[in-house]
Amino acid sequence: MNDRDTQAYQVLLYYKYVKIDNPEEFAKDHLEFCKAVGLRGRILVAHEGINGTVSGTVSQTGQYMMHMHADPRFRDMEFKIEPTNGHVFKRLSVRPRKEIVHLGLEDDIDPNQLTGKYLEPKEFYEMLNREDVIVLDARNDYEYDIGHFKGAIRPNVRTFRELPQWIRENLTQYKDKKVIMYCTGGIRCEKLSGFLLREGFQDVSQLHGGIIRYGQDPEVQGKGFEGKCYVFDERISVRVNRLEDKVVGQCHHCGKPEDRYINCAYPPCHKQYICCEACETEHEGFCSDECRELALQSQR
Repeated sequence: MNDRDTQAYQVLLYYKYVKIDNPEEFAKDHLEFCKAVGLRGRILVAHEGINGTVSGTVSQTGQYMMHMHADPRFRDMEFKIEPTNGHVFKRLSVRPRKEIVHLGLEDDIDPNQLTGKYLEPKEFYEMLNREDVIVLDARNDYEYDIGHFKGAIRPNVRTFRELPQWIRENLTQYKDKKVIMYCTGGIRCEKLSGFLLREGFQDVSQLHGGIIRYGQDPEVQGKGFEGKCYVFDERISVRVNRLEDKVVGQCHHCGKPEDRYINCAYPPCHKQYICCEACETEHEGFCSDECRELALQSQR
C-alpha cells in the first residue's frame, strides 16, 4: 500500500438494476462488509437492484469495487469515481427499500425491459446544440437551480415521484419531438425515460452516466453545463464544466449570483436554500422573517 492509498480519498457513485432476491438479508450482510472495509455513505437495496454513494480511501474504495465486481450480479456495474479530501458522509447507512429510486407509479418501470437510448457525453453535447431537441432535466427544482444544461426544461417538482404527473400536465405537446434527458448519475433517467416511452413519446434518449460522468469526460469536459451539480452528501455541489465556472444560482434573499446552499436555522423548517454569506449573517440563517419570529417565540 502506498501513501496515496492511505491519504487520498474517493467518492463512488453507482447503481445497478438487477434482481436481488432478499434485499433485507443482502442489506444486513452488505452493511457488515462496508463497516469492515471502513466506508461511509448511503446505500439502498431493493428487489430491483442497488443504488449507492460511498466514500473512503483509494484502497478502501478499490476493495469495495473489486468485491462488487466479483459478484456476477454486479460484474458490469459502472462506478463514477471522484477524488475528494476526505469522507463526504458522517456515517454509513445500508437500507432495504421497496425501490432504489421512487417514481411513484402503481405499475413501475423496469429499465431492463423499457428505457431510453443511451447517449455518450460527446453525443449528448452535439444534441444539445440542435434546435429540434427538447432537453429535460430529470431532477428536482432545487438541484436545477444551482446548475443545469443550457436550455434545459426545469421541472417544478421537489421530489422525483412528482415528475410523472408534472410531465403529463406540461410536456404532452412534445410527444413527437426528440427528447433528451439527464440526471446526476443516470439512475433516475433509466426509469423516467421508460415512463416517457410508455406515455407515447416517440424518441427518448438519456445521458449515459449522468452529469457526473459528463463532467469527467476528457473530450467534452463538461461543456454546455452551467453552474454546479447538486450532490446528496456533505459537499452539496461539485463542479462539472472544466472550461467555464459560471454561477447560475441566486441568493434567496438578495438575488445576487450564488451557488451556496444552507439550511434554515429554524429546526422545524430546516429548508435548504441558496444564500450568500452576507445574507446568512444579516438574516441569522433564517429563510424568512416568519421562521425567525417562530424561532424567537419558541425561546420565550
